[in-house]
Amino acid sequence: MSFANLFAAIDTRADREQLVTLLERPGVRIERIVSTGQASPPGFWYDPAEGEWVIVLRGRASLRFEDESRARVLGPGDFVDIVPRRRHRVEWTALDEPTVWLAVHYAADRGPAGSGPD
Repeated sequence: MSFANLFAAIDTRADREQLVTLLERPGVRIERIVSTGQASPPGFWYDPAEGEWVIVLRGRASLRFEDESRARVLGPGDFVDIVPRRRHRVEWTALDEPTVWLAVHYAADRGPAGSGPD
């Protein structure tokens, strides 16, 4: 059994994203990601073979999908299910406070129901 707090040990002045794996089991990995103003490099697109369900718990961020004309601005409570091979990038994360994400990565043949806000 594990016991911890998602908001513990956050470095508010980090110069790079902080990624902590909270749980890993066959077919699923849960991570806490803390962004302090980071974004994807210019021209870079994530293109993972696995799915990712992600929620912003604190802060704000802009998530862009290659097949959409506009980025989505996410705030606390906003989530999205990113299907495998859907290219996406982080346009920006808040500069005035850490953005805390909870990411659930899952095998391509599995996944949560629902796709989050449109």
